[in-house]
Amino acid sequence: MLKPSSLRDQLTAAVPWFAANPENLTLFINAGRIITTGTGTLSFEYAYTLQVVALGYAGHADALVVPMLEWISRNQPELLDNPDKREKALRFNVEFLTDITTDIGFEIDLTERVLVRPRAGAPAGAVELHHVAEPPHPVHIDKPEHWSLWMHGELLAEWDHDPR
Repeated sequence: MLKPSSLRDQLTAAVPWFAANPENLTLFINAGRIITTGTGTLSFEYAYTLQVVALGYAGHADALVVPMLEWISRNQPELLDNPDKREKALRFNVEFLTDITTDIGFEIDLTERVLVRPRAGAPAGAVELHHVAEPPHPVHIDKPEHWSLWMHGELLAEWDHDPR
């Protein structure tokens, strides 16, 4: 599964507090399942709920939400495009620890397709695995971008998107 570490990288780049406190950003997978394609191959899809938890977080929740939404728009775009999925695309829970710190957890339902194909020129039984990227959204031209998130003149988050 590649998407959890990709989202961790995005949040760590966007919110410097996570780079300084990596132990305060935890990711869990719940309700995972393997869905086969039924095509006579061993190709399959991971389907799971990813929990992203910021522990002892004192920043603004928007600094987490916007980078996650931008990540979802590139890595699981149907969650934002499909009206039936949009309402439950990004769910959250908050525990208020102090006046300024919270544990805030997010849940995202994700899928990842894996193609399993015979390895060319290899003996029978040798297979090649290919993790298939999501098709790009029509409004996204996948080019390098620099994002910055501001509220009332304060920089909340900043990150780069490099499609390479």
